[in-house]
Amino acid sequence: MSDLAADAERFLDYLKVERHYSPGTLRNYTHALAALTRFADGLSLAAWNELRGEQVQTLIANEHRRGLEPPSLRAMLSAFRSFFRFLAREGKLQNNPAAGVRSPKVRRKLPEVLDVDEAAALVEVTADDPLALRDRAMLELLYSSGLRVSELCGARWRDLDTEQGMLRVTGKGNKTRIVPVGRMALDALAALRASQPASADAPILRGRVLQGRGDQPLTPGAVRAVIKRRARSEGIWRRVYPHLMRHSCASHLLESSGNLRAVQELLGHADIGTTQIYTHLDFQHLAKVYDAAHPRAKRK
Repeated sequence: MSDLAADAERFLDYLKVERHYSPGTLRNYTHALAALTRFADGLSLAAWNELRGEQVQTLIANEHRRGLEPPSLRAMLSAFRSFFRFLAREGKLQNNPAAGVRSPKVRRKLPEVLDVDEAAALVEVTADDPLALRDRAMLELLYSSGLRVSELCGARWRDLDTEQGMLRVTGKGNKTRIVPVGRMALDALAALRASQPASADAPILRGRVLQGRGDQPLTPGAVRAVIKRRARSEGIWRRVYPHLMRHSCASHLLESSGNLRAVQELLGHADIGTTQIYTHLDFQHLAKVYDAAHPRAKRK
């Protein structure tokens, strides 16, 4: 292994062991650094401090010509910058060669959302058996608290405060936050808890709120399958997925309250700019209502 590749491998270990990055994010970083290392080897560089900004720009341009989309290029460039900051902390780099490199602009798409009636129809599962009880609790919690699917799968009973209606979850970058849980979700969770055998109070079984089949951990893939199946059974034929529930929660909350900061805290966004996309969505809805209702706005 070359010195360049060894540095990249050490950085990936740091992300995994110390930063607790998710497997998906680690895969993306691995692919990005593999491309960077191949490029540096092609330039016959002996060390990363020989790399220049214009060379990084050339690599990004090459990947763009190869067909990589702007969002992927931005993610790749972000991985490069994080790697170079890591090397600078280790004293192996004086300047970040990716600092001034530009990537193609991404046209930001507005998130899709369910309307309120669709969301209600989806979460109001008739809870007449153990599996339906779990699915009702799963859907109510997703919509109530705007959880990421990884946060939902990792939720534990010990982190649920039923008296205060709060749940502690662990999100991106291993960061924890407290989210509110609505009354309907609390009722669904109470029904799920009451349906479990008395032995569920034993420490070994007291763990995750939601279980897969055979008491196996619930996986994101299983959550997606449940949502798709329940949507079809309710006659919702559009594409429905876990993050759509999160988008719907945020959009409906912002539409009702107008409190952008509260929505940011609920979703766990580090940058309020990420949350502001829901204001565009809310304005789009307002524009449609205006065009349909205002006497001076109707189209001929």
